[in-house]
Parts: sequence; C-alpha cells; structure tokens
Amino acid sequence: MRRWSVFMCCLLTAALLAAPPRRIISLVPNVTEMIYAIGAGDRVVAVSSYDTYPPEVRALPKVGALIDPNVERILSLKPDLVVVYGSQDDLKGQLARAGIETFSYRHGGLDAVTETLRDLGAKLGAQAGADAVAARIRGGLDEVRRRVGGRPRPRTLLVFGRERLALRGIYAGGGGGFLHDMLTAAGGDNVFADVKTESVQASTEQIISRRPDVILEIRAVNEAFPTGDRAGERRVWSALAAVPAVKNDRVIFLFDDRIVVPGPRVAEGTRAIAEALHPDAFK
Repeated sequence: MRRWSVFMCCLLTAALLAAPPRRIISLVPNVTEMIYAIGAGDRVVAVSSYDTYPPEVRALPKVGALIDPNVERILSLKPDLVVVYGSQDDLKGQLARAGIETFSYRHGGLDAVTETLRDLGAKLGAQAGADAVAARIRGGLDEVRRRVGGRPRPRTLLVFGRERLALRGIYAGGGGGFLHDMLTAAGGDNVFADVKTESVQASTEQIISRRPDVILEIRAVNEAFPTGDRAGERRVWSALAAVPAVKNDRVIFLFDDRIVVPGPRVAEGTRAIAEALHPDAFK
C-alpha cells in the first residue's frame, strides 16, 4: 500500500509539472500579443505598463515593465509563469526563489518571431495555434516579397528616434534585428546594413555620406507627431538638401504599432513599409 501511495504521488507530481501554465503574467508586450494570438489569452492575469494590444489587456492589472517590475504585485497575483526580458536577471532570480517559472525573451530578427511563437506553443500547450500564426506570418511575408520582387530597391534610412523638430539624437536601424529584416523583405536596402547592430546613433554627416533615396521615420501610434507638427518635422530634414531623399521629397512618416512591435502582426507591418516604398506594387 505504501509503495502504491508513493507511486501515485509521483504520478500526480509529474502531471502537475507537465500541466501547461494557467496563470500567466507578461512583461513583454509583443509576447503578450503572441499569447493571445495562439489562443491562450484567457490565461493572462496581468501585463506590463506598456501593453495596449489586444484591447482586452487594457483591463488587466499592470505590474511594471523592463526597468521597474513590481515584484510584490507580481507575487500577489500567484502566477505560474512570468514572461520576462532576457536581461531581467534580478527578477528571474527573485521569481526562481519563489518557485515561479519564467519564459525569457530577447529581440532578434524576423525568424525570432516565429521561433518564439513555436516555443510559446510548446510551453503553453497551444502548438496548433502557434503553428497557424507562424504559417500566416510566413505567408504574409512571402506575399510582400512577391509583390516587390524585381523592382528597384531604394536605399533607405530607417529612423525610429530623434529629438523633436531637430536633427539631433537620430537613431536608425542597423544591419541586425527585426527592423532590418522587415525593410529588406519590403524591398528596401538599408543604408546601414554594414553596421551589424540593431540600432545606429547616426550623425548628419553619416547620413549625407550614405545618400539614402528614402528616409522612413517610424513610430508607435502613441508616439506619433501631433498633426500640426508634421510639416515642421518634415522640414527639419531640409537642412540635408543634398541627400536624394530630401531632394526628391521622399521623407515618409509611418505611425504604426505593427511595424515597431515584433509580434503576430509583423507581416502586416512589413507590408506597410513595402506600400510606402513601392506604392505601385499594391494598386
């Protein structure tokens, strides 16, 4: 009888360990989107301060983010899985000591989006949903590549940050990471493709020397320039009149979360870039 009790206890323990998480907290907005997209959104009990999509997350408790996670609040919600950034070592240690499992995420290229989806599917017992979303992304990207294939590829400066109404503090996409991959798939050649980092702090001298055909500024919707400032924001580039993009009036603003969040909508974001670079391909 004692052996039978021990055996049953072991079976129960193994079942509990193998059971998919039921109470999930995500501190990573793009992974939150993935969880909902693969059909496990009903298990999310809290999200980061920056989560806004899908709309359901706006009603959930907020527990901080990358630099300010509220550990006490997280623990009080009794999660069995917390999605964290790979750099949050202190938080991972605190959660481990509390017996809470973590799913660690780091940004990467476009391939990392589908890889993360597959890993989430395995972790959450939602593999079919994950595979379906990954297939949809691959199909969407293939369609964009098909439409822009064979067209001239404009040399593009992809700007995701700078001081308002000034050409200072300019941050552009380098030759690594998902933004570079999206631009390439969308039919553009990154002027900083040779700089193998995700971002470059670009000087005006560098921009002049690299002579982009297009300057594409991207922002999240909540960081969009006020409508009344957009003409002024475009005019600041007139200081670089010798740059082909400025000379030919190809300074373009895109305010679209699908571009800056490497999640389930990344193929749609890539299409938005492609439509800006190659509008005739989508008529």
